[in-house]
Amino acid sequence: MNVQRPSLSVFFPACNDAATIGALVQAALEVLPTLADDYEVIVVNDGSTDATGALLAELARSTAHVRVVQHARNLGYGAALRSGFAAARKELVFYTDGDGQYDVRELARLYPLLTGEVDVVNGFKIKRADSSRRRLIGGLYNRAACFLFRLPVRDVDCDFRLLRRAALTAVTLTSSSGAICVELVRKLHVAGCRFVEAPVHHYPRAHGRSQFFRPRRVAQTLHDFCVLWLRLVVLRRTR
Repeated sequence: MNVQRPSLSVFFPACNDAATIGALVQAALEVLPTLADDYEVIVVNDGSTDATGALLAELARSTAHVRVVQHARNLGYGAALRSGFAAARKELVFYTDGDGQYDVRELARLYPLLTGEVDVVNGFKIKRADSSRRRLIGGLYNRAACFLFRLPVRDVDCDFRLLRRAALTAVTLTSSSGAICVELVRKLHVAGCRFVEAPVHHYPRAHGRSQFFRPRRVAQTLHDFCVLWLRLVVLRRTR
């Protein structure tokens, strides 16, 4: 007897990722038939000013499984994730970044771990392939987040996650910055979702510049981080 496999949405937030997003979409289309019979690939184009928009338009025209969500202007990483979650139609939802620092084919490592007792499979970087300064900043941020928010994962900054869409419907996300990852994991944890973790590879950025490590973006993320801590932890305790 054939067992019906859960349907699967894969999405990528992308901003000025013309050099990498095509290969990521192609890799997703290669791995998805091995995991699901019903699947889709979504790219959220967060106000790109390079050739990302034109490339995605052509992919959507030529490939039935590909859809594109357009932001007319750059709204931020958190806004791109919220758009991706809202657009996903399938039972399971996976996302990773459009800059090519993760290999989407490693979704096959996460998929078997999403058993009936698990709601979220969270990747963790085997070794971060960034500059020493970024590794330091990322390490401090991750430790602070895990300690202050009592998160059930070791690497909240690893944007390589497989989730049940039913779990996502139990939470409301509001962040537009990179702090959304902390908000997502914290709210899912408080909602009673069960997490497991899986090691994944992290690769050097081959093209372009990170959209995050810029003074304004870092400041916005830290501001949102503090507001989230007050709202989700401090005020919740007082109530």
